[in-house]
Parts: sequence; structure tokens; C-alpha cells
Amino acid sequence: MAELTEFELRLFEWIRQSDFETVAWSSKKAAKSFKCKEDEIYEGVAALTRKVPSRIQIYYEDGNLHIAAE
Repeated sequence: MAELTEFELRLFEWIRQSDFETVAWSSKKAAKSFKCKEDEIYEGVAALTRKVPSRIQIYYEDGNLHIAAE
């Protein structure tokens, strides 16, 4: 795995262990869970798509954003 910051690693593991494939993603809820600002979540997810693109998938379906990680 590419070199991830501690925050990116925690975020990746949280996404991987969650079910955001069937449950719509919410950056607001993620920020609340991580006790940070939504911008930090956006930046973290963006960094994951650059650093581990083969291990994360983000897609839009039925009006909702979904994220899957393996």
C-alpha cells in the first residue's frame, strides 16, 4: 500500500469495514465520526483515490454517493 498518513489509514480502514456500497456515503457523518471538518474528509478521500486507486472505488447511484474499499 502506498504511504498513507495516519488519518488516511484510519479513514481507509473505516471505509473498508463499513458498508457504503449499500448505505449512501455521508461526508458530514464521516466528519462527525472522525471529529474533524468535512473538508478534511474530502481531502482524505481524494488522497486515497490517488494513493491506493486499485483498492478504493467511488461511484454515484440513484442520487447517492457510494464508496467501496478492499
